[in-house]
Amino acid sequence: MPFLPLKSSLTLLSVTLLSTAPAWATPVVANQFVNDAVLPPIEAWQGASEALMLTRDSKWATPFEQSGGLESPDYDATMAWLDKLVKRSKYLSKVSLGKSPQGRDIWMIVASKEGADTPGKLEKHGKPSVLVQAGIHSGEIDGKDAGMMLLRDIEMGGKSALLDKANLLFVPIFSVDAHERASEYNRVNQRGPVTMGWRTNARNLNLNRDYAKADTKEMQLMLTAINDWNPSLYIDVHVTDGIDYQYDVTFGYNLSQGLSPAAFAWLDGEYRPDVEAALTQAGHIPGPLVFALDNSDITKGMSLWSASPRYSNGYGDARHLPTILIENHSLKPFKQRVLGTYVMLEQTLKTVGEQATALKAAIMADSFAFPEQVTLTWKETLQPKGWDFKGIGYRVEKSPISGADVVRWTGEPVLYQQLPVIGNTVPDISVSRPEAYYVLPQWQEVIAKLETHGIRYERLQQPQQLTLGQYSFSNPQFGAKDYEGRQRVSADVTLNKVDTTLPAGTIKISTEQALGDLAILLLEPQSPDSLLQWGLFNPIFTRTEYMEQYAVEPMAARMLAEDPELKKAFDAALKDPAFAADASARLRWFYEKSPYYDREYLKYPVYRSF
Repeated sequence: MPFLPLKSSLTLLSVTLLSTAPAWATPVVANQFVNDAVLPPIEAWQGASEALMLTRDSKWATPFEQSGGLESPDYDATMAWLDKLVKRSKYLSKVSLGKSPQGRDIWMIVASKEGADTPGKLEKHGKPSVLVQAGIHSGEIDGKDAGMMLLRDIEMGGKSALLDKANLLFVPIFSVDAHERASEYNRVNQRGPVTMGWRTNARNLNLNRDYAKADTKEMQLMLTAINDWNPSLYIDVHVTDGIDYQYDVTFGYNLSQGLSPAAFAWLDGEYRPDVEAALTQAGHIPGPLVFALDNSDITKGMSLWSASPRYSNGYGDARHLPTILIENHSLKPFKQRVLGTYVMLEQTLKTVGEQATALKAAIMADSFAFPEQVTLTWKETLQPKGWDFKGIGYRVEKSPISGADVVRWTGEPVLYQQLPVIGNTVPDISVSRPEAYYVLPQWQEVIAKLETHGIRYERLQQPQQLTLGQYSFSNPQFGAKDYEGRQRVSADVTLNKVDTTLPAGTIKISTEQALGDLAILLLEPQSPDSLLQWGLFNPIFTRTEYMEQYAVEPMAARMLAEDPELKKAFDAALKDPAFAADASARLRWFYEKSPYYDREYLKYPVYRSF
């Protein structure tokens, strides 16, 4: 067979499947997307939410509606359509969060009954704000098209009452540069839109791994916006990967064991029932986040995930900003996913407006709880309650291509009753809450990160003598390869009490502030998303001064002659055969105990009070 372009190959594959494959493997929808032929079959969907769409020829139809729910507009077309809407609106303002690395504005639409266009004006009216962010992974763009429709309907579709008690801050495209790296071949496992953006930004960094380290320009701008506009609820819209199942809109947030238990109680007790009821009434199947323990064996159960601060929902937990991660199901058609997102966003504004006082109380309770112990890492355990999981049937076959077992989804709904659920809910490493941390002034990148997060600190104007805790490290383990632009590192730690003189310019970070828990997770070295583990302190693991052997040997002889206790310690060390046989280790033993040794080597340049 002659070589065919990929699109032609897929078209041919579709014909082959329809003629030779068993009935359960035949896609039941029309060939809407180039990858339909290689995706599992789906059931046709009709839901009440389809009535939300305007006809293709309607004057104010979005590009998504004009395409019949198949396409999503590019950056320029998106902003041109929104510009027309904002121009005629008394409720909407358009604000730039700043420029992307390739020079595109990251726009935010501010929707308020008063037409506010600054944080001060918005705050003056005292309403809670919902920040909705689409396209952090720009191929997963459902939130953009849903938000455009919702803004239109707020403006001219009889839904302006949604802004009576709440504001909407809408970022249609967060990863704007990746959005323009668009192709119909970008996400083979996702049913539309026809053309999709790229997962990572122009520097190939994943923005939803960047919250804690805040390396990317895009994330720095978003964190600044969060600090300035002070939303009460943050929604991050994604499209998931993985297994097939019946749910089309899944969403979740961090667990009750985390740093924001009051927010969890509100989200789980008030918010989720409202949203799930609205979605169900509109013809969707909502569910919690879906992560299978084994994608080839559903009966092994599901994973209950509590994210760390590198992710949006984990970051929200750490800074006490209730944060919802939406994961629409990639195997459901684009139209179905967009309409489900619309329903969820609309109900969110209703619930947040009606529950404004309770939501604010939950945020305040978490922000000023100041727990005495803060958990840095968690262990997994079997949860007491299983999950009746609305799955899809499948069979496992031997692949003639790979030679391995492969899952074939049948498209048939199956209820898997009481699947086990494993969650990281048992505290592992915890630390006591210090009154304050002290960061030496030369670590300017670290200090800049803390500023970006909005963490308050003060500078010492004069040197201060203090007794503090300082970590020392041993056995550092560096990542075997780069991860998200950083060489990660972890090490064994020992906390020592030291008397030290801190130089002027040292910053003091009190943990009794709203972002105190976030500061702890960024500065405690055993925290998986600490700035140390992200590599911002890697120079401390490098030795830069040495002592030649010809100088160490006579110095060691003098040390032994002058210090009987040192000789006893050396004799004890020689009982270790490996040490005794290692000439370099024996000389290094003396060098480390001499006044010439670098006392800052493997010492953390961040101190903590006891």
